[in-house]
Order: sequence, then structure tokens, then C-alpha cells
Amino acid sequence: MIITIGRQIGSGGREIAQKLAEKFSCTLYDKELLSIAARESGFSEHFFEENDEKKGFFRSLLPSAGRTFSMGNIYRSEFSDDSLFQFQSDAILKAAGNGSCVFVGRCADYVLRERDDMVNVFVTANLDDRIRRVKERRDCDDDRARRLIEKGECRRASYYNYYTGKRWGDSASYDLCVNSSLLGIDATTQFIAEFIHSTLNTPRSTKQ
Repeated sequence: MIITIGRQIGSGGREIAQKLAEKFSCTLYDKELLSIAARESGFSEHFFEENDEKKGFFRSLLPSAGRTFSMGNIYRSEFSDDSLFQFQSDAILKAAGNGSCVFVGRCADYVLRERDDMVNVFVTANLDDRIRRVKERRDCDDDRARRLIEKGECRRASYYNYYTGKRWGDSASYDLCVNSSLLGIDATTQFIAEFIHSTLNTPRSTKQ
């Protein structure tokens, strides 16, 4: 079983993904993918963190496209944003091959598009709720939270659209889109779980 969760910033999508992983006894992959990609590629995890769900990090880092990037005397490569995406995609494929998973973002729905045991979900929420969550998480005021949401979602959409050829947050890009503000986090998780049961005809977890 593969579950992918796309999410608006502050929607509670990451928390829902964690609850789904517990319910279905799946491995949750969020930022853990960055560590895997770094380990497999031989590059510092720092570069994956800086580029996480963003397009254009290396254009700002390097004076010109195609410049050889050096890491001491250990490794030299023509390095780019696309290289990072490929390393991360390889990490997603490897993780999915090891057992049932829940992936948070990072174009996992596209990377694993050939699989027929996958459900792709996008979690939204009302703006007021998203601002409130970001305020609590970042300890900032409403205006700052709103700017963080707008800037972050612009980067996230650009990244997703570029690499998938689909539209981030568009219902046509997913199997299910759900507004967590309507039911709350727990009930939304249960709603998604019921949808997954129906879609994949999966035996119900004992963790109800």
C-alpha cells in the first residue's frame, strides 16, 4: 500500500499523514527522504534540505548552469536541481519497494505513478485555520504567517508543476481532495482511511 499526501501549508496534512501511517502500520516518509537521498548520492544532506520542494536553489548558488560542483576531493559532478530531484526520486522508489509507505509531498505521486496500489490525497484547510497553525508553529503574528504561507505555497506549486506536468492542488491531479477544516484532523484522517479501504479494498486495520 502506498499513500501520498500533498498538503497546503498549515492544513494539518503532515499530522494526518502520520495518523494514517499509524492506522495502516505503514512507514512514514517526510524529511526522512532527504537523509536517504543524501546517503545514497554521497552529497551533504544540507543541499537536499535547502532544495526541499523548491526549484531554482542551484541557479542562485552557482554563477552559471553546468558549473562543476566540488565537494573537497571526494566527489565531483555536474550538479543541478534536477540532479537533486533524481536522487530524491530514487530514494522514493527504494522506500516504496521496501513495504507499505505514506509519503508526504515531494512529488511522490508522480514518481510512483506506475503503481496500482497507490492512493493520492491532497489536504486543504480554510485560510484562517492555516494561519493559526503557522502562527503556533513559527511563533509569529497573522501577517507574518500569511506571508510564509503564500511564499511557501508558491515555491511548492512551482516545484510540483515543473516536475510532474500537473497542477499542484488541482483536484484533477489527485484521487481525493479534502478540507480538514470541515471535520477536524482526526475525523478527516478517518474519512481518508475509509476512502483508502474502498479504493484499495484493503482489510481494515486493527487500529481503529
